[in-house]
Amino acid sequence: MVNCRITCIAAKKFVTSRLEFFEAMKIGAIEIDKPIVLAPMEDVTDPSFRRLCKRFGADIVYTEFISSEGLIRGAARSHRKLKIFDDERPVAIQIFGNDVEAMVEAALIAEAANPDFIDINYGCPAKKVAGRGAGSGLLCNPTLMEAITAAVVKAVKLPVTAKTRIGWDEHNITILDTVKRLEGAGIQALTIHGRTRAQMFKGSADWTWIKRAKEIATIPIIGNGDIWTAKDAVKHFQITQVDGAMIGRGAIGNPFIFREAKALMQGIELPPPTFHEKIHVAIEHLKMSVEWKGEKYGVLEMRRHYASYLKGMPNVSKVRDFLVREEKWQNIIERLLEYERDCERYIAEGTFDQLAQTLNDHSKRLVLEPAVIEN
Repeated sequence: MVNCRITCIAAKKFVTSRLEFFEAMKIGAIEIDKPIVLAPMEDVTDPSFRRLCKRFGADIVYTEFISSEGLIRGAARSHRKLKIFDDERPVAIQIFGNDVEAMVEAALIAEAANPDFIDINYGCPAKKVAGRGAGSGLLCNPTLMEAITAAVVKAVKLPVTAKTRIGWDEHNITILDTVKRLEGAGIQALTIHGRTRAQMFKGSADWTWIKRAKEIATIPIIGNGDIWTAKDAVKHFQITQVDGAMIGRGAIGNPFIFREAKALMQGIELPPPTFHEKIHVAIEHLKMSVEWKGEKYGVLEMRRHYASYLKGMPNVSKVRDFLVREEKWQNIIERLLEYERDCERYIAEGTFDQLAQTLNDHSKRLVLEPAVIEN
């Protein structure tokens, strides 16, 4: 197992002073100063990745989002997503749906899995979700969104939170109204992604609306969107004054971002992970994924992580092309260890930086079904 709390290279002081913490974020019994949170992402935030991110410093992690209808029908895939482990706490189970009774029943099923709190998805922009009136589709029906929230809060004993977007499109920015509605319905915290549903993941997240929402909120606000580096996380806190920062796509193949962000918030800029660490964490992640999902899906769903794990390393494009096509996990590990030896040779020859390649982390040709959904 990789020791995620140790870096071999001495850290350096960051140019700005550490963030001053005035009040810890509270969700039920959970109390954390300025938490850095792992976002719920379909086919990404399974137990293997959540536990890995937790070891690197993620303060709170979320499950993949789970269909209320799937839970009620007893769908094996939906119920499998309920599995949580003590070493990943605090952890939230996130559910989605568009029917009050179904969401209440699903919340009770989720509560029985013993998470630390339950989160309701009002942010997923995917057509298969929003187009059916769930996820961000409920931004077009705020009365139903309010009714679902109030009913779930009343039905369960655990704290309830929600995650949403700033609005449906640029002409319908409704986040300030959403904050008040969901506060009134009894949620204990709200995560806001700074894009509209129409934007999907294009353009830039508008942090100014997150800041405005924080200014009127009486519950903790967690900001989300365009946090790709530790410096982005610190900047997000400084600009928006939020209670927590949630990292989604920036964590894919990069669990190190939590360690780096936590240190930077204390005024310490850590060095990036070495190529040795990147390769061995990728290997550990693959083994955990295969153990949890079996070889077929464990190998398949790891493919979207490799570009980020190996980003900036020499002659990596050919290696990545092999990794995203190979079906045997043992062959993938063998190739990664071979590549580690190649990197050692590049270092000895003085060509490591000269041959470095920056891969496209989210290349369309490497998006695999089922697609990643960061809600």
